Amino acid sequence: QVQLVESGGGSVQAGDSLRLSCAASRVNVSNYAMAWFRQPPGQERDFVAAIKWSGDSTYYRDSVEGRFAISRDNGKNTLYLQMISLKTAGTAVYYCAASPLTYTGRNTYLTEVAYTYWGKGTKVTVSS
Repeated sequence: QVQLVESGGGSVQAGDSLRLSCAASRVNVSNYAMAWFRQPPGQERDFVAAIKWSGDSTYYRDSVEGRFAISRDNGKNTLYLQMISLKTAGTAVYYCAASPLTYTGRNTYLTEVAYTYWGKGTKVTVSS
């Protein structure tokens, strides 16, 4: 079983930057697709960004394109999400997810059902 632990959340001002980390343990996830999702207060969890196991393909939700960057360090078994120019709409609990499967096309990587393993989340609060 893969264990995922997110860190790096906190309270920031609009326009600030944060880098989230997701450390995987028990299993080497270098061959896993990984992703970030977020759940704003009172709302459903939504896709944020995903990266294939090879790291050569990344996907983003439209509202974060150009401001967020997903990356991975397979040597450290760690996933990252660099967030710049944060907006108040970015207030949410951010979750890391992993999947041992490879999918055809882009759309599947954007869905929760594509991922088998989930972390417990890290909270990000962006104030104006």
